[in-house]
Amino acid sequence: MKAIVIGSGVAGLAAAIRLRCKGHEVHVFEANAYPGGKLSEFSLGAYRFDAGPSLFTLPHLVDELFQLAGRNPRQYFNYKRMDVCCQYFFDDGTRLTAFAERSKLLEEVKAKLQIDAAVVESYLNRSRETYESAGKIFLQNSLHKVDTWLQWPVVKSLVKIYRYGIFSSMHQVNQQRVKHPKLVQLFNRYATYNGSNPYRAPGILTSIPHLEFSIGTYLPLGGMHDITRAIYKLAVDLGVRFSFQQPVSQIVTSGKKVSGVEVSGQHVDADVVVSNMDAYYTYRKLMPRASAPEQTLSQERSSSALIFYWGIRQSFHELDLHNIFFSGDYEKEFQHIFDIRSVYHDPTVYVNITSKYVHGDAPAGKENWFVMVNVPADNGQDWDAVITQTRRNVLAKLSRSLGTDVTPLIEVEDILDPRLIDLKTSSYQGSLYGTSSNNRFAAFLRHKNFSSAFDNLFFCGGSVHPGGGIPLCLLSGKIAEELIAQKNRS
Repeated sequence: MKAIVIGSGVAGLAAAIRLRCKGHEVHVFEANAYPGGKLSEFSLGAYRFDAGPSLFTLPHLVDELFQLAGRNPRQYFNYKRMDVCCQYFFDDGTRLTAFAERSKLLEEVKAKLQIDAAVVESYLNRSRETYESAGKIFLQNSLHKVDTWLQWPVVKSLVKIYRYGIFSSMHQVNQQRVKHPKLVQLFNRYATYNGSNPYRAPGILTSIPHLEFSIGTYLPLGGMHDITRAIYKLAVDLGVRFSFQQPVSQIVTSGKKVSGVEVSGQHVDADVVVSNMDAYYTYRKLMPRASAPEQTLSQERSSSALIFYWGIRQSFHELDLHNIFFSGDYEKEFQHIFDIRSVYHDPTVYVNITSKYVHGDAPAGKENWFVMVNVPADNGQDWDAVITQTRRNVLAKLSRSLGTDVTPLIEVEDILDPRLIDLKTSSYQGSLYGTSSNNRFAAFLRHKNFSSAFDNLFFCGGSVHPGGGIPLCLLSGKIAEELIAQKNRS
């Protein structure tokens, strides 16, 4: 069977590898000159930066691709489990180290926040239960196939769904279980892992902390781009064909099937097409005359990001790989992002510094700072003005928290905003995760991994089920391939 994959993001690469492992001929068309989509890299002078995703969890999902191909993943890339998940800086000067080791984490929370260790232990146990009983099941299966709902593990989960906070907001669940405002804020932040608002997103998202605090956070030894480099090399080694700087201009349809794609004015035949392009643009740009799922495409978009890449001429011992500087009013920050569609004057700031662990990412005694603020999707805001003001606010916040004026320490700088995210990755309005999860039924409302109109058109990537982020994109590629296999068997 001849398969065409549109886009070489992580999901597209995963789908291509899985299809190739089944013996199919696979051709990937990519508009950019490089693979990886958001998971790319670049350099500014002597500083190297991972351009997009900076958090690596569930590494077995990457290893699985190599094992499926009969290859040793360690011959392609290696990673380490981090001893510290994140360094947290609160607005009143409180600092908390989120240790990976459970006993050290409990001691830290008790010492810094005066919270009984049993409270945190209970919360994380419930997070694990929610993930194992519901989250994992719904993430690994298509929610739009009857067969999924007939599986016994799914039936058991549905019977107990009230336990997973589906009828409460994430904030309400966190407030009920841990009560302490700082710890509530800490666990609320996991809504941002799929670009959502913890004050509206369903409580089932409290399963996300389990990924970090129980399974762990990891870092590829050469930085996050090692993931792209490794799985792209695997795809090439397996015989997947890639055409870069070759954007697909049209998915060609005939009746209830797609016959292939149009690239540079030429028709390329295919038995099956998998779109790793944002579902919105897949319909609007590649199939403008086809019937589109308008209700799905019109859903609220996830948040986007404003990222400052700074080469800093100093090393800060109090910072680690992942660092969070919290807003003084978290609820107002999210009101600005999703209701006012602006950036709060006191935003939460995330700082990622790979040079802490990756030799060569910055010169000796210096650091590469990936500084991110959650912002609304692009709705025509005056981004130049927003960037100027937010940069000023971020620098003031970091300088105050660290007791050092950061501004004169910036040697080199680049900026990524929602407009550029849209332009570079075809992510509609620059949203990082497609649609938001600010609805208790959001998981069921995401675009499915197959087309209802065309029998041999499938979807993967952050804009479709199960969502954005490296692990979920890898799972979407897996679900798409499994649906194709089911279609072939039938």
